[in-house]
Amino acid sequence: MTARIGVVTFPGSLDDRDTQRAIRLAGAEPVALWHKDKDLKQVDAVVLCGGFSYGDYLRAGAIARFSPVMEPLLEQARAGLPVLGICNGFQILTEAHLLPGTMLRNDHLHFICRDQKLRVENAETAWTTDYSAGQEIHIPLKNNDGQYVADERTLDELEAEGRVAFRYLDFNPNGSQRDIAGVTNAAGNVVGLMPHPEHAVEPLIGTGRTDGLPFFTSILKKLVNA
Repeated sequence: MTARIGVVTFPGSLDDRDTQRAIRLAGAEPVALWHKDKDLKQVDAVVLCGGFSYGDYLRAGAIARFSPVMEPLLEQARAGLPVLGICNGFQILTEAHLLPGTMLRNDHLHFICRDQKLRVENAETAWTTDYSAGQEIHIPLKNNDGQYVADERTLDELEAEGRVAFRYLDFNPNGSQRDIAGVTNAAGNVVGLMPHPEHAVEPLIGTGRTDGLPFFTSILKKLVNA
C-alpha cells in the first residue's frame, strides 16, 4: 500500500502544490487537506507547507494555529503522527506548541530569498534518516519572519538532547539564535525548519540539486517499514 502524506492548505499558503509534487517524486501519495477540515483523511503523515497563512496577521502562524484542521493534527501528532513544518509551517508548529521557541522578524528587517547552506545535526528523526549527521546540504530559503528565538534554558535543552535538526552554515540569514535552522520534538516525529526542501527535489529547479528530496524519502521509508 502506498503511503499517504497530507499537505494542508491555509488561506495564503504558497507551496502546497510544490510539496505535493515532492511527495509524489519520493514515491508516496499526496493528499490535499483543507484548513477547515476536521478529518485528516487517515493520512500517514502531514506536511504544513510554506506561505503566508492568513496574511501573517498578528504573528506568522498565529491564526492558522486555530484552524479546524489543527485540532486533529495536534492530537495525532502528540500520539506519534509524523508532521513536517516548512517555513510558515514551522511558524505554525511553534505557535501550536508542538515545537519550542518562536519566530521573529528577520534581524535585518527584510525579506530574504537565497540558496542556503545547512548542516544536518540530527539524522534520526522521522524526516531525516536518509541524511547523515554532519552532512552539508543546500536548500532554498525565503522568509520575512525567520529568526528563531527561545530562552537560554530551552536552547540549552535542545542542544543537550540533540533536538537541533539543522543549522545554518557560512551565513546566518535571519539572526536565528545559535544558527538554528530547524528543530525536532523529543519523540522525533515532529520537525520544523525555515528552508524549503520541496524546492530542491529536481536538478532543473531550485538549487539545481536534489538535497531536499531525502526529507520525503525518509518519511516514506519509515512508513513503509513501520
